[in-house]
Amino acid sequence: MFNSNNEKKGGEFVTVASQVKTTLASLKSAQASLEQFALSTQNQQAKDLFTQCAQQTQQIVTQVESRVSQLESEEPQYKGF
Repeated sequence: MFNSNNEKKGGEFVTVASQVKTTLASLKSAQASLEQFALSTQNQQAKDLFTQCAQQTQQIVTQVESRVSQLESEEPQYKGF
């Protein structure tokens, strides 16, 4: 039986919480890459762009982290996964 918090994928149940956590990890990786690009370029315009994008990504990360906390309180068995 499926509910709104579960989806069957490849024979396994994937919860919304686990999907959001995977997304969060990807966002953090993207942010780190943007920060690294900003540090490694000599082009000031590119540096500014990468820095701005990294800051925007951090804002999104903060929002998604809040959502993860909310989901973990709704699905305590997935806390820390």
